[in-house]
Amino acid sequence: MKSAVETLDPTKVKLTVEVEYDELKPSIDHAYKHIGEQVNVPGFRKGKVPPRIIDQRVGRAAVLEHAVNDSLGGFYSQAVSETSLRPLGRPEVEVTRIPDIGDTAGELHFTAEVEVRPTVELPQLDALTLSVDSLEVTDEDVDVRLEALRARFGALVGVDRPAAEGDFVVIDLTAKVADVELDSVKGVSYQIGSESMLDGLDEALTGLSAGETTTFRSALVAGENEGTQSDITVTVDQVKERQLPDADDDFAQLASEFDTLEELVADLRVQAEKLKEQGRANQARDALLAELEKTDVPLPAGVIADEVHRHLEGEDRLEDDEHRAEVTADVEQTLKRQILLDTLAETLAVRVGQAELLDYLVSSSRQYGQDANEFIREIDSSGQLPAVVAEVARNKSLILALREVSVVDAAGGVVDLSEFLDVAADEETITDEDEAGSEDDQN
Repeated sequence: MKSAVETLDPTKVKLTVEVEYDELKPSIDHAYKHIGEQVNVPGFRKGKVPPRIIDQRVGRAAVLEHAVNDSLGGFYSQAVSETSLRPLGRPEVEVTRIPDIGDTAGELHFTAEVEVRPTVELPQLDALTLSVDSLEVTDEDVDVRLEALRARFGALVGVDRPAAEGDFVVIDLTAKVADVELDSVKGVSYQIGSESMLDGLDEALTGLSAGETTTFRSALVAGENEGTQSDITVTVDQVKERQLPDADDDFAQLASEFDTLEELVADLRVQAEKLKEQGRANQARDALLAELEKTDVPLPAGVIADEVHRHLEGEDRLEDDEHRAEVTADVEQTLKRQILLDTLAETLAVRVGQAELLDYLVSSSRQYGQDANEFIREIDSSGQLPAVVAEVARNKSLILALREVSVVDAAGGVVDLSEFLDVAADEETITDEDEAGSEDDQN
């Protein structure tokens, strides 16, 4: 088989493939067998019809068409592999030549136009310097952790006063449009300021006492009427405030293994420092991403258009031009980042180990609240495993890249992030074939 690549633009190529008859012959033989199992010919059992009889009854052209249709995908994949292309979308295939009906030595020729991952030039990692916050832990940092701990051991107590930010209220809600009730709930507990329910609810509740009612307009956020602007009537049944325990030695003994508040505060300071260290690692990761994203990346228009269409079609919002613009921007940003990180992973020769892949899948299953084994089976059976491998490789590439850049704090001091840059050993890596398939399937 011969393959040639013509670059049409930075994100699109034309692949020309020529397949010799001997390579096509197994597919022709399979076509004769398959067709022979489907036709009834007097004097012959199904599956035992000779090719010359099939040619007479069905036609050599039908056999060749069957063979070409069955083999085209395999020949395309082989050509992609041999030419080291990185397809991002589906190919537009055109068969330009097939063996003549009576020919037993003709060739199959076809072309495939496909959008591919563009070639991008990443910045030199060892020339990058990233800045992160200093590691100084302030008294305010410690106080925040102490207050959070006190809140865990606090008690909600009813109060006879207007509700304020931070208070917990028990409320009844009714949503109507033109006096038609769309939804209602009773006895819901809500913390003012959490912004976890309806827009405008916090403002409406502030200043209301138990037994008082008010009405405001807001869009519903769930159910069959999601997004509908409605008149919301809210009644406050109870107002409660969280009363915190005193920060003293008794509290330290209640909330921790320490005997004194001083010991507890010292431990909270250590925790705050560790949290800041982790935060600095995340900062460095984000800063590296920001540096990479300064790279000019040509984006494949067809891949973006297809993804935007699928997204809007799934939401039944194909005619929403404003939302289309938002989705397009998100898709472009996501695709650009994927291209950059795939290039980075390739540059750093990142390999994904079996243990790394399993850890990622188990962690993802917890996020979705699914049994790990069931989740992994679903991913595998749906053909999404190569895309998961690609995502693990992207994450790993950032960790490996952070080993090569310089990281400093606000004062210019060198920051050691080695504690946070461990990756699994490279034993039992995913096969090259799996990795090559990941880009074909990720979109």
